[in-house]
Amino acid sequence: MSAGRTNEELKDITLLGNQGTRYIFDYDPKLLEAFDNKHPDRAYFVKFNCPEFTSLCPMTGQPDFATLYISYVPDRKMVESKSLKLYLFSFRNHGDFHEDCVNIMMNDLIDLMNPWYIEVWGKFTPRGGISIDPYCNWGRPGTKYEAMAEHRLINHDMYPEKVDNR
Repeated sequence: MSAGRTNEELKDITLLGNQGTRYIFDYDPKLLEAFDNKHPDRAYFVKFNCPEFTSLCPMTGQPDFATLYISYVPDRKMVESKSLKLYLFSFRNHGDFHEDCVNIMMNDLIDLMNPWYIEVWGKFTPRGGISIDPYCNWGRPGTKYEAMAEHRLINHDMYPEKVDNR
């Protein structure tokens, strides 16, 4: 059993524990920080539930609210959670469609971590009587996770009435 992380392992983590945190109100993928996965030989899921996501409608400028589910199977790198929180907050004044927001997030997280597998699901609250719940995923090409991504996409949301965040 390992005993925590050394200062050397955490040298690239600048936001966690920082009392002078600045909140950025415009989309900024540079806010994301990663650290080394201490268990790279084990496949496991990491899941973030983010119930307070906000972005702006690019047409009306009105706020859109969602619960985001971000799940991934790490390889060598993992996303640091405070940096993820600040990154998601940076969408607050960002105008993009729901589908674009989740795909942008997934692409930024792939660029940061190069995980084996990742999925991002946005459960947006209804506006105008309709909700939009975009789901995207990716598995590293040439691995079993590529097939897993295809399988999960084909079988995604088969029973939407069982997922209730409204």
